[in-house]
Amino acid sequence: LLRLLKHQRFLEKDLFTDEDAPGEATVLEVKEVKGLGLTLDAILYKGMVRKGDRIVIGSFGEPVVTNVRAILKPRPLDEIKDPRDEFMATDEVSAAAGIKISASNLEGVISGAPLRVAAGNEDSLKAEVKADMTLDVEVKDEGLIIKADAIGSLEALIFELRNLDIPIRKCEIGSVSKKDVIEAATLRDPLKKCILAFNVSVLPDAKEELAKYKEEVGIFTNNVIYKLIEDHKTWIEEKKIELDKLRRREISYPGSVLFLPNCTFRVSKPAVVGVRVLVGRISAGKGLMRPDGKVIGRIKSIQRENKSVREAIAGNEVAIAIEGITVGRQINEGDLLYVDIPEAHVKLLKDVELNRDEKEILEKVLEIRRKSDVFWGM
Repeated sequence: LLRLLKHQRFLEKDLFTDEDAPGEATVLEVKEVKGLGLTLDAILYKGMVRKGDRIVIGSFGEPVVTNVRAILKPRPLDEIKDPRDEFMATDEVSAAAGIKISASNLEGVISGAPLRVAAGNEDSLKAEVKADMTLDVEVKDEGLIIKADAIGSLEALIFELRNLDIPIRKCEIGSVSKKDVIEAATLRDPLKKCILAFNVSVLPDAKEELAKYKEEVGIFTNNVIYKLIEDHKTWIEEKKIELDKLRRREISYPGSVLFLPNCTFRVSKPAVVGVRVLVGRISAGKGLMRPDGKVIGRIKSIQRENKSVREAIAGNEVAIAIEGITVGRQINEGDLLYVDIPEAHVKLLKDVELNRDEKEILEKVLEIRRKSDVFWGM
């Protein structure tokens, strides 16, 4: 654990000059033991801890304050006859040692938390322990949610993400909850809707919630930090491609169509006509414009070979339903029509690869529009 590395000063020779000093330890694990209830394993790196001592232990809320009910030390290997009898009770232990502590009120204690023996300074110790539990992380409104099994794991994740300049919204010990999923789903930036979970489980209600947002929220669980980082990187790359495709679908591409002779299938409400796509592409939801700059309606749907399609490209002959027009009034058979390109899309099209014909149609639309507004699309 990174937190244990912070406490390497217990190796310094002057640390043991006062073996009777109040003990200082780091929690390694909190677990249930038959006959003892909830216990904690810890490394005592300074001073002494005795049975009955008042101790202050870190949690993600207020520090836990309790009394040592029992202290257990591992038996030497040659003394273990029964695996269930691997520990022996003792009244006191001095540093440096690995110990198991039995006490009440350990539910909120987490791995990697500091443990301090109180000696008439309980209030100051609580403040010290609480400060030690504060993670060195700058949180952002738009960032990842990270969950881990211990303080040290969180610190390692924070360190790696900081080096990669990846913002963090929330970091907590514990399993991924329904609340975490909802919080990730409500972020504005689609590339930040992600949860990294190191060595923790995803709760059942969180899995149910994830099913609702499976296309939006990315969640990665692993017990290897670099693998979490790699999975997140891959997800980001794939998400960017997906978002780019969606963005391209929303852009009104340059395109032109010819209203084919004898291909009026319905005159209005909506008008349904046959067209050939001459250049570029057309798609449902896009407007159509006459060569004089008059926008005549919006494509409601497209059918090709009696099947609905989202778009049609150059060379396709399709039937299109156009809202808001009447054949014989706004358009006639044989008319040439252009895709109506909103001014805001002109700048977006600069980042899109267009072929020569599409570029020519875009220039034609700009020419038409600039007859009434010389700065249109600039």
